[in-house]
Amino acid sequence: MSVSNHRNNILRINVGVGLTVAGFLVFILGADPGLFSLDRSPLVGFVQTATFSAGLAMVCLGGFISLKACQRSGEPQTLAQDIGLRLVATGYLISLISGMADVFGFGTQSWPALPFFGPWQAAGVVVGEIIIAVGFLLYLPFPYSRPEA
Repeated sequence: MSVSNHRNNILRINVGVGLTVAGFLVFILGADPGLFSLDRSPLVGFVQTATFSAGLAMVCLGGFISLKACQRSGEPQTLAQDIGLRLVATGYLISLISGMADVFGFGTQSWPALPFFGPWQAAGVVVGEIIIAVGFLLYLPFPYSRPEA
């Protein structure tokens, strides 16, 4: 591996980790704005749900960038990594759709009422986050040995 390629990988890892940390802070801001003294309502509404969904997207993107930079250059992705990447995307989609169910029109509150983040939606977001975690575990670049010829 050349020095330039190594520096690029280090830069990608740093950018990915930075994006992940920033995304986590945005996620926490959306999930519990009271930690930042920004809680204006006892209910979890559209803005909070959109904020933690955007933070979760940043976490997923940052994790992907970091783990992709850790992959050996020139090596193809394994089947487990392909499945892991798809699980991360699917888990994010489940979390997004569960969190925004009222906004999309199939949640517990019908259209004239304000969007409400209820227990079923929270359970859907947690299930999506668990799927994201399983996807990242599958995407980890584990060392492997090649069979001797």
